[in-house]
Amino acid sequence: MVRARREALNALLIASGILAAGMGLKGFLLSSNFIDGGVTGISMLLAKITTQPLAMWLPLVNAPFVILGYRQMGAAFAARSTLAIAGLSAALFAIHFPDVTPDRLLTAVFGGFFLGAGIGLAVRGGAVLDGTEIAALLISKRTQLLKVGDVILIFNIALFLAAMTVLGIEPALYSILTYVTAAKTLDFVIYGLEEFTAITIISPDSEAIRDRITQELERGVTVYKGAGGLSGVDQNILYCVVTRLEIGRVKAIARAADPRAFIVSHPVADVDGGVVKHAGLEASTASFRPPRDRGPDARGAARRSQPRRIDDTP
Repeated sequence: MVRARREALNALLIASGILAAGMGLKGFLLSSNFIDGGVTGISMLLAKITTQPLAMWLPLVNAPFVILGYRQMGAAFAARSTLAIAGLSAALFAIHFPDVTPDRLLTAVFGGFFLGAGIGLAVRGGAVLDGTEIAALLISKRTQLLKVGDVILIFNIALFLAAMTVLGIEPALYSILTYVTAAKTLDFVIYGLEEFTAITIISPDSEAIRDRITQELERGVTVYKGAGGLSGVDQNILYCVVTRLEIGRVKAIARAADPRAFIVSHPVADVDGGVVKHAGLEASTASFRPPRDRGPDARGAARRSQPRRIDDTP
């Protein structure tokens, strides 16, 4: 029953993503000769230079990346992605989306907004409408020189340079604006206001800081046992995960207890398990998991250093 509900929710998210992406493509971008980045951009560029429609190019260009996704992320992911891309192609072919505005700036911004929202909703449903990141992930695994972001950046630079030749400089520049808008919208749809940040605090007054964070913010805190690299003095190291709305509050708490406290913060992609309020404005209990793709595994490091866990029960 739980799995059926989860799959029903995934299907609803993917269907919503298909309609939003279709609106972005047919309602804004195609009539103005703008393209997006990534595999979708390649498909749109091919549709411009050939007589074949975008509805045909999308599944053809994405097919190799879905196959790679099957090998790397499993059959369920590949099946959802196949259905999502096929659904988008069918929507582009069968559904009449109104051409909203002839204004080129509005077209670039809102076309990117709807397309990014559609891709983001599909990702939340466990599928992809664009296989770019799958390819970038595989390339980054095979080389030490390039990260996922580097591969995507190089890929899109080449794509937009080609677009300047095919479409002209001005449409290509508007297309870059479309891509930036889509990327920002995609991030917001996936993370929203719950864009989590991990904060590490090193201070002799760690107990006072820990007490205030756990009591005032109701956040879980992990205490690592460490030692100063120069002094060799044993000390506790605090690690907690908060939303971006709470970063300033945590830093204020630390500075109030110890103005010289050493504070390091960095964004995390996702959290799961433990005690984390999943919305910064709500007091609901949810989850915490240090991300696997952002630095060393914090849980593994915790076991190696034999930390004391505070408030880490569901």
